[in-house]
Amino acid sequence: MFDFYRACAIVPEVSVGDTEFNKNSILNKINEAYTYDAAVIVTPELAVTGYSCQDLFFQSVLKEGSREALGYILESTLGRNEVLVIGAPLYLEESLYNAAYVMMNGKLLGISVKTFIPNHNEFYEKRWFSSAADLPVDSVYFSELGILDIDEEDDYMIPVGNNIVYDIASEFKFAVEICEDLWSPSAPSTRLALAGAELIINLSASNETISKREYRRNLVKQQSASCICEYLYVSAGSSESTQDLIFSGHSLIAENGAILNENRDYIARDYIMIADMDLGKIRHERLVSDTFKDAAKMLSDDLKFVSVMKVTDAQLPDSDGQYLVIPRNPFVPSVDSKRQKRCNEIFDMQVGGLMKRLEVTGAKPVVGVSGGMDSTLALLVCARALRKMGRDPKDLVAITMPAFGTTDRTYNNSLELIRALGTEPVVINIKAACEQHLKDLGRDPEVHDITFENTQARERTQILMDYANSCNGIVVGTGDLSELALGWCTYNGDQMSMYNVNGSIPKTLVRWMIDSVAESGVFPDAEDTLRDILDTPISPELLPPDENGNISQKTEESVGPYELHDFFIYYSLRYGYGPAKIYYLAKKVFTDTYDEDTILKWMTMYFRRLFSQQFKRSCMADGVKVGSVSMSPRGDLRMPSDASWNLWKIELENIK
Repeated sequence: MFDFYRACAIVPEVSVGDTEFNKNSILNKINEAYTYDAAVIVTPELAVTGYSCQDLFFQSVLKEGSREALGYILESTLGRNEVLVIGAPLYLEESLYNAAYVMMNGKLLGISVKTFIPNHNEFYEKRWFSSAADLPVDSVYFSELGILDIDEEDDYMIPVGNNIVYDIASEFKFAVEICEDLWSPSAPSTRLALAGAELIINLSASNETISKREYRRNLVKQQSASCICEYLYVSAGSSESTQDLIFSGHSLIAENGAILNENRDYIARDYIMIADMDLGKIRHERLVSDTFKDAAKMLSDDLKFVSVMKVTDAQLPDSDGQYLVIPRNPFVPSVDSKRQKRCNEIFDMQVGGLMKRLEVTGAKPVVGVSGGMDSTLALLVCARALRKMGRDPKDLVAITMPAFGTTDRTYNNSLELIRALGTEPVVINIKAACEQHLKDLGRDPEVHDITFENTQARERTQILMDYANSCNGIVVGTGDLSELALGWCTYNGDQMSMYNVNGSIPKTLVRWMIDSVAESGVFPDAEDTLRDILDTPISPELLPPDENGNISQKTEESVGPYELHDFFIYYSLRYGYGPAKIYYLAKKVFTDTYDEDTILKWMTMYFRRLFSQQFKRSCMADGVKVGSVSMSPRGDLRMPSDASWNLWKIELENIK
């Protein structure tokens, strides 16, 4: 469902050399994994025999025991649609190979073979195993394997090698490499991914040493990112022989550079690790990545002929996404230390972008300051840029323009913040100008409609532009990514600027950006004011305050919660998801906050405005892209202003 597939890494108890014990241990773990509705179940490297058998691999008793155990495991899959990937030796034409047996519903689909055989430091695998590069054939009859007796008319060919991509029910493609293959400069998984594998499975028996766990984790993350794939790494546990080594059972799964799950115990054995994969992310990334497609075209001829084992009559178990990693605020790191680091990095990018523009123009930054979060962040960026350039803080032109909806709280916060940053506020009250304009239009100023609101927004922009002309300045925009996505800005009003430092910062992140500046102590005199600004409701303040002088117009009451909209933005623009899938994910994440009708209501508004307000983004100001989503018509979002949202509307209606 929605391209979700569940994977189980099983790390069974192992008795080295005892295939009977290991068979039962593996089957017990497989039966447990079945209860999780996994599509793919994977053991560590050589799980049937144990990895550390050494010269016992040459013993005929172990050879026969391994074959018999594989036969039992294969028979156990009859009537099951899960894919099993089992680590065991392959004895073929007087040679021994380290292999992964891929099986499903009583059929052996293929045997993937290890390519790189380590023979250095603590490893002596070449004493026992040959490489996939030495295979004399690329397929064998099932009967030749000696796993199970089979009638001649039922015999079938099985692909063998390091170049097999398994295509299950035309639903998803995966491939297998084994342990050291990943550590090679030319990992088989690279070409297997380029040949179409969306999931790479690695059966491993990686011993543990100091710092190796972190190195291994980074290796898996990097390979999943460079191959744009899911990467499932399953490693032998500590029940392996500890004669000279210890095996930690370190298993993890990464999705395009992000860890989905990882076993927590440093030294582990006898466990199951579960993860839900979202192949929709992988498919979208590959669709938009010309680099990936170009690399696939560059495969040499001998690597283009990748065997694809198709199983078209299978039905993989459905995943309901229970184990998906779905951040509530996808633009904001959930861990405090990471969030602080991320915000500081973004702030530096904002500052760096503005510095370049100020260097080129020789201008002063001119900012309209409302006392809200967006203009606060823009003001902080301007002040920091001037400081880093060694310029006078008073070069910052900060203009506050009170009007009909301005409250004492936001007005005073504006003045205090501007002074705390080392410059003097320019105060221009626009009430009279707006009243005159409404009078010229023949409008009743007591009618608080869209004209009443936009009159104020456009008057403020006119003042900023003209003031910039008068002082050799450029108007620095304050509108954020969320407002751009919704078109929640006044055309030729706050939509306009000469450089926008906030254009790729979503609303849910703006708050944390200001918080990180306050925490960092860059502007110590402004900290108290910044804290109060963070506590102020989000509002354009275009309608008069209530009878107590408090903000009466709260943006999220009109446009919807920004945490929902940022969630919609992330999954629709970052991964190209449609309304049905986003709705499914949102229900999982926000079930404790919003009911289903509320989620659907605001998502409908989001998609409607995303399409109808594109004309505002088509002429948006320059600004640095800082994250994975940008709405610049010169960058990430090339979208016609008159595109129809009818198909998205139909999908939304079908959700109801």
